[in-house]
Amino acid sequence: MRQIALDIGLWTGPTLDNFVPGPNQAVLEHLQLWLGAADSGLLSPVPTYLWGTDGCGKSHLLRAVREALRMRGASVGWMDASTLHAPDFDEHWACVLMDDVHLYTAEQQHAAFNWFVNAQAHQRSVLSAGSVTPLGLALREDLRTRLGWGHVFGLQLLSEAETRSALRQTADARGVFLRDEVMDYMLKRFSRDLGSLMELLDLLDRYALQTQRPITIPLLKSMMDNE
Repeated sequence: MRQIALDIGLWTGPTLDNFVPGPNQAVLEHLQLWLGAADSGLLSPVPTYLWGTDGCGKSHLLRAVREALRMRGASVGWMDASTLHAPDFDEHWACVLMDDVHLYTAEQQHAAFNWFVNAQAHQRSVLSAGSVTPLGLALREDLRTRLGWGHVFGLQLLSEAETRSALRQTADARGVFLRDEVMDYMLKRFSRDLGSLMELLDLLDRYALQTQRPITIPLLKSMMDNE
């Protein structure tokens, strides 16, 4: 099945508000409390590690935290698997965010360990995410054990019913009539993680407005042909 990369245009991006928790309510509440502490200048130095398969929302949550802190005027350290050369730790960072740690190269692991040690020394928090539990990470031992010594949350994928419900609620909130057959087509032909589906719905809504046509499967096909 072909996965299509979409230009998300004016999509607002990941936030805690547009994260649909489903079975992951506990981690959402944890991060909401964590950000509440950030507002009081009382960020906990205890690290948090999120793990789960692709599409479960862990990257969404890390990016949501990053943007929330930036909106508060805070700077953060960010590293993911695409970061070729991580900068040195900055003591002005409010926290360190590390995504896709299971993919880190030896150089990235070295930088991540340095960030972690400095974050702890400066009482900064570390939020990280990977595809497996800390015990299953194929990383250098000193980094692996540090990632897993604090709060650890395993995220689960939304069920199909939960995904449909989330799409329906979002469509209704936007005043979009999303037919069952269109939703079926979206779930069968595109990446089924909720973030990608929400981006697709956003694009489809704007394309329908531009073309002054109702949202149908032919409209969706037409949009993809014009991407």
